[in-house]
Amino acid sequence: SETTKLTLPVVELARANDEFRKVLWTGEQTQLVLMAIPEGGEIGGEVHEGHDQLLYFVAGSGVAKIGETECEIADGDVSIVPSGVFHNFKNTGSGMLKLFTTYSPPEHDPGTEHATKAEADADE
Repeated sequence: SETTKLTLPVVELARANDEFRKVLWTGEQTQLVLMAIPEGGEIGGEVHEGHDQLLYFVAGSGVAKIGETECEIADGDVSIVPSGVFHNFKNTGSGMLKLFTTYSPPEHDPGTEHATKAEADADE
């Protein structure tokens, strides 16, 4: 089954994903999640206390705001969000902004899936 596969074509899976959030794997210390942000959309400004987050962008383009710093993001970039730092990611390009992200330790319940940001917000 998928849950026992520990080697995954993650870039392919992330590029094929159209859900706002889809948890792929959850361990004791780390979690792997796919995300897709629609044109003009954003993850939404947030702070994770006690969680480091790495975001690996595989399609599309946008703007990353981490702390007070803003910069462009595109396919092939990774953004690093240390615990306790405000962050937001906006899709400013055409087509979906697609990525996979890791949280250490896990942030979401295992198996979490949210089709849209509205669904994700309602769940929190």
